[in-house]
Amino acid sequence: MAKEIERKFLLKDDSWRALAEGTEYRQGYLSTDKKRTVRVRTINEKGFLTVKGETIGASRLEFEYEIPWDEALELLNLCKQPVIEKKRYKIEHDNLTWEIDEFYGVNNGLILAEIELEAEGQQFEKPEWIGTEVTHDARYYNSNLTENPFTKWH
Repeated sequence: MAKEIERKFLLKDDSWRALAEGTEYRQGYLSTDKKRTVRVRTINEKGFLTVKGETIGASRLEFEYEIPWDEALELLNLCKQPVIEKKRYKIEHDNLTWEIDEFYGVNNGLILAEIELEAEGQQFEKPEWIGTEVTHDARYYNSNLTENPFTKWH
């Protein structure tokens, strides 16, 4: 059984940009039910199907499978619209990988940092560019950004 333990943060500034190059992602949701989400994602020329369980604390079950590229594209067309468009940057800090997502399209202007941990109580050092934690704010869940895009918050 796969378990994802993830914490999300806003960023203080753009100083992280000098540390990594980004990769384009597109992802959509076939289901955004609170108890289960089903996501289709493309990264470069690979496709993935991901099933996630309900978030409890900062943890949830997660199962991800690579799928053929052409099938991923077809499934994106079946997803709730609009799909999420973002560039992901990966930065190593204190032996952990931070993933920074810079959103485009209807979520333009939103930048989030995520860190995956081995345990909910795991201690870690935050880089100087990490700001306010938003782990428990459902507005920042990617699945919710499809239905309530960042550009409509303001």
